[in-house]
Formats: sequence, C-alpha cells, structure tokens
Amino acid sequence: MVELWDLYDEERVLLNKKHIRGIPVPKGEYHIVVDVWTINKDSKILITQRHPDKPFGLLWECTGGSITVGENNKMGALRELMEEIGISVNADELITIHSIRLNDRFVDTYITIQDICLEDLKLQAEEVIDAKFISYAELNEMRENGLIVPKERFRIYQKEFELYI
Repeated sequence: MVELWDLYDEERVLLNKKHIRGIPVPKGEYHIVVDVWTINKDSKILITQRHPDKPFGLLWECTGGSITVGENNKMGALRELMEEIGISVNADELITIHSIRLNDRFVDTYITIQDICLEDLKLQAEEVIDAKFISYAELNEMRENGLIVPKERFRIYQKEFELYI
C-alpha cells in the first residue's frame, strides 16, 4: 500500500502537495515525523526493536514515524502508537518536548506517561519484533553502545526528557 505524506515549506506551511513515501523529498520541501517516548508509572522507558528488514534493523527506538496525508502531528503520533504497539492514548496525554527542522523533515518529539506493562502491547509484526521497559541509565548505556537508532537530537532535548523520568 502506498503511503502519502503532505509536504510543507521551510516555515512549516502546508504546500497542498502530496508525496509518496520512498521517493526523495524535493529540496526545500519537508514532511513531518513524530517520535513518542512512552514512560510508565515506574519511570521506565518503553523501547521497541525494529524489524530486521527495516533500515537500522534490530536496533531499538521509541515509537514513531511519518504523518500521513490529512493528519496533524498529534494525530500521527496517536496513530503510530496504536499501529506499532497497540496502545490508545488521548492527544492531551502527549507532551511536546522538542521540534526541529532537518534536511527533509520536521521532527516533533513527545513524551506520554502511561500506566501500561508489556502485556498491554500488541506489536505490529512488520515494524516491531520486541519491546521492553528500561531505565534512563540503561537507555543511555544502549545509546553509547550503538544499540539505539541514531538520533543525535536526543542530546538537544535530553534535559526536557529527564524532567519526566
């Protein structure tokens, strides 16, 4: 199935142009990606392991992906949470901690605090092969050991992230 994205200009103004995933985004145009870090009531961070056939296969990451045509950033974040890990979250439970424009995308990063355990998850088989809750120290250790999908911007929003752990 073809995934379509809305495109935006550098000021994040909708261009009324659609884009097919997998084709390079034209220079000067952008799509929106969302990252959602889920933290449970014990201050443990949910990470999921990518399917081996995906880029960065077998590395661990937070939930996320590109928003699709007609969605706003929070709608996309809610959809990704439901699709990838099977949890339903309300939009007001998404806490924005960072937003940045990169080469061909805007990335909006959220935290959500949820009273969930691994048994509550329903992993999307073609995207996610495993999930676990880890401490913040374990997350940093895994990042240092190259086990987390590279997200250099983590250093930028690290202090905001720490506030919720």
